[in-house]
Formats: sequence, C-alpha cells, structure tokens
Amino acid sequence: KGWTYAKYLLTYERTGIAGVGFSVAGLEKLKAIASRVQRNGKPLDQDPQFAQRLAKVEIDLENMKTTNLRVIAAVAGGGVPGAESSMLKIRGTEIRQEILSLIRRAMGPYALPFTEEAQYSDYAGESVGPKEAATAAANYFNYRKLSIFGGSNEIQKNIISKMILGL
Repeated sequence: KGWTYAKYLLTYERTGIAGVGFSVAGLEKLKAIASRVQRNGKPLDQDPQFAQRLAKVEIDLENMKTTNLRVIAAVAGGGVPGAESSMLKIRGTEIRQEILSLIRRAMGPYALPFTEEAQYSDYAGESVGPKEAATAAANYFNYRKLSIFGGSNEIQKNIISKMILGL
C-alpha cells in the first residue's frame, strides 16, 4: 500500500507547497517596492501595465486563500484534501513566481547580481541599488523550481482532470 500512503501524504504536501503565507508576505513586499520605485516620474504602482499585473496577482491570491480555507475546513471536518490540493499547488506556485517576476521587474537593472555576496543576510558591504534588489534575480530563478517539486504542475492538471472530470 506504499503508493496509496504516498499519494495521501502528497495531498498535504501540495497544500503546503502553495505557500499562501509566503505569497501574502511577497505581495506586501512587492506593493511597498512598487510604491517607492519611480518610472517616468511616477511610482511604479501607477504604471497601467504594472498596476494591472499587480492587481491580477492580488486577486489570484485572494482566490487562493479562499480555496485554502476550504481545504482546511474539509480536513477539520474529518475529510482529506482532494483535487483542491493540486489546484492550490498549481495556483500557489504560479502566484509566487509572478510576484517574484514583478519584484525583479520593479528592480530593473539593479536586479542583476552585481555583488554575489550581497545576496546573503550577513552582507555588510555597499549595495548596488536598493537593498531588496540584491536577491531579486536569485529568488526569481531559484523559485522556478516550485512548479516542479511535489509533482509538476502538468502532473497536477492530470490529477485534477481524473478526480473531477473522470478522465
């Protein structure tokens, strides 16, 4: 019954991989950056294209929080996460990747890793650009892996189609 037990445990892991809390914190950081960074004499959050992407990711995150609460309520009532855990995993990873992409875009050329050591929390040297720029590119590239571990997003879509549509 190893595979049965593994699948059961993976539903909980995928719910955690969604990283709702990480996305909430990331969105707050992104909003703070977008209100400070200037483009064409205005804060970046007033740029129509950037603001549209920011609003979309915020709406997506609110929807994901609701789905996460449904899973928590089901488990608290004695159920187990079903297809919702796969949905959370897909949307959660996409949302986190979009937030990191927007942070990197907000930092512009400062997101380039000018000083490798500046990526570490104990770095005491001078920064090139804003402090949060030092990790923007590294985080963006590192967290591309989110859509792979815990079962790739493509596999999760197959699981959802089997569970919901019976395909």
